[in-house]
Amino acid sequence: QGQLTESGGGLVQTGDSLRLSCVVSGGTFNTYHMAWFRQAPGKGREFVSAIKSTGTIQSYADSVKGRFIISRDNAKNTMYLQMNSLKPEDTAVYFCAADLPRGYTATYYRDWSGYNFRGQGTQVTVSS
Repeated sequence: QGQLTESGGGLVQTGDSLRLSCVVSGGTFNTYHMAWFRQAPGKGREFVSAIKSTGTIQSYADSVKGRFIISRDNAKNTMYLQMNSLKPEDTAVYFCAADLPRGYTATYYRDWSGYNFRGQGTQVTVSS
C-alpha cells in the first residue's frame, strides 16, 4: 500500500520557479505510473502532467507544456515537478497520484479517480 507525501510548495512571484516532490512510501514505486494534478480555488481538479513507470514517457496539459518538467527517481521513490516561468493562474493545491491499473493512455492518466494512491497536496501561490 503506497502512501504519498508532497512537498516543495510555497509563495513565489510571477516568473519564478519551484520544484515539487512526491515521495512514495510502501508499495512498489518503480511499477507505478504517476501524475500531478492541481486544484485552484473554486475550480475542479485538473490534470497537469504524468509519467510512465519507466520514466520514458511524459505527458503534459497544454497549459503547462514548455514550462513544467516531470521526472522521477526510482532509486529514491520520488517524483518531481519542476515548474518554471510560473504565472498567477498556476496558483493551486498540487496533488500527486500513483498506480494506474488501467495503463498509461491519455484516457486514463488524465483521470484522478483512476489512481489507487493519492496525496494530500501542497499549496503553490504565484503572486503578480
